[in-house]
Amino acid sequence: MIYVGIDIAKDKHDCFIINSDGEILFHTFTISNNHEGFNTLFQRIESVSDDFTKVKVGLEATGHYSYNLLGFLLDKGLPTYVINPLHTNLYRKSLTLRKTKTDKVDSRTIATMIMSDMNLKSYSDISYHNEELKSLTRYRFDKVKERAKLKTSISRLVNILFPELEKLVPSLHLSSVYALLSEFPGAAQIAASHLTKLSNLLSQASKGRYGKETAILFRETARSSIGSVMPAKSLELKHTIKLIQELTAEIDEIEAAIKQIMDEEIHSPILTIPGISYRMGAMILAEIGDFNRFDSADQILAYAGMSPSTYQSGQLNNCYSHMEKRGSRYLRYALYNATKYVCQWDESFSAYLAKKRSEGKHYNVALSHATKKLVRLIFAMEKSGRTYQPAA
Repeated sequence: MIYVGIDIAKDKHDCFIINSDGEILFHTFTISNNHEGFNTLFQRIESVSDDFTKVKVGLEATGHYSYNLLGFLLDKGLPTYVINPLHTNLYRKSLTLRKTKTDKVDSRTIATMIMSDMNLKSYSDISYHNEELKSLTRYRFDKVKERAKLKTSISRLVNILFPELEKLVPSLHLSSVYALLSEFPGAAQIAASHLTKLSNLLSQASKGRYGKETAILFRETARSSIGSVMPAKSLELKHTIKLIQELTAEIDEIEAAIKQIMDEEIHSPILTIPGISYRMGAMILAEIGDFNRFDSADQILAYAGMSPSTYQSGQLNNCYSHMEKRGSRYLRYALYNATKYVCQWDESFSAYLAKKRSEGKHYNVALSHATKKLVRLIFAMEKSGRTYQPAA
């Protein structure tokens, strides 16, 4: 067997090649992050083995820096293993007591690590092509997070300019409220507005839900408001609303692209589970990738960082083990939120959550148990390809 360790960097990669007898075939050499460098690596691998089934290439999961080289290796038919940096770090420390970490050392560590046959799973074409869905779901996650911060700013600004408005509407984040505040960003502006213009604006923005009576209520409340007259804050409010509307349009476009991939390429039975939408379903599938990488549902839980931590030494045992919270925070977020909706829409999950709550568990702890149940269900469905069947 031939083992290739690659330490990934932005502009160059350090490589090390060894065989199963421990003979160093190529001492650590550096390739550029371009076609010429990739071909140099491939030629050296090809020079020591023409049977790629006897070659294992390992590299660390370093985000987008490894993506292009990973695609090149997969296209060439080389079995490639993407290793968690935490594993390589712990493995390197186990080899020596010296505090040594360089790119050249790391490439040799990776090669030695895959040579030790640590039950690693090779990276598949499914995982590689799933990166597009992962990019979209993470991009959406960041956009939604950005929008949530802006919505908090809206609440802050309204509390300064027209604090009474919050009690007059179900939510400040309605299209009709945004239309009102974009035109009249403050109590003073609403108080001075023409009733007909205000009525027409509210009626059009709310699609007839708000009419003249609401306009009168808003204007009368504004006239007795304690809100401050601050042109700078009013301008900030208008701009923040505009940013939220632009973000919402972008999020809608991202979600349409996610739905298209799910419908045309993925065809997963996960969407048949009540409560799992395209958004959470896509995020779960994108983060897990190829289910064949996992031998059990427990491995997926560990990958998401949702397994309980364990500590025991001598007579000391941790009685209240906490979640590890390592691994993919995106997967952890998606599973946790998907479970909330599944528990609302599915009777068996709702009953399971109620059972855990009746045992005296905190809601979040009970929900984590329901999440484990959901992961086991998803794993079984993806392995079998069967759709969800509600419990009788």
